Amino acid sequence: MNHEPTKRVHYAEARGDGAEALLRGFLAGLPARSGFLGAELLGSPGQPGLYLVASRWATEVPELSVPDGVKAWSFEVLAEA
Repeated sequence: MNHEPTKRVHYAEARGDGAEALLRGFLAGLPARSGFLGAELLGSPGQPGLYLVASRWATEVPELSVPDGVKAWSFEVLAEA
């Protein structure tokens, strides 16, 4: 049985003109938040204009104010390899 604390992952997605800059700003504010473990800004070569911030959290994902037009989801990590 795994007794490690449950890790969380948060995804924020934006598309279109200005999406990369919008998510760069969002990413810059994450390290100051409690429980933050790390994050990346991802761009999709197969879908130009699609950007995603994937962030990892040691605890519950704090209340994150995502910019207008950004979609966001939180998940619990169920298994790792």
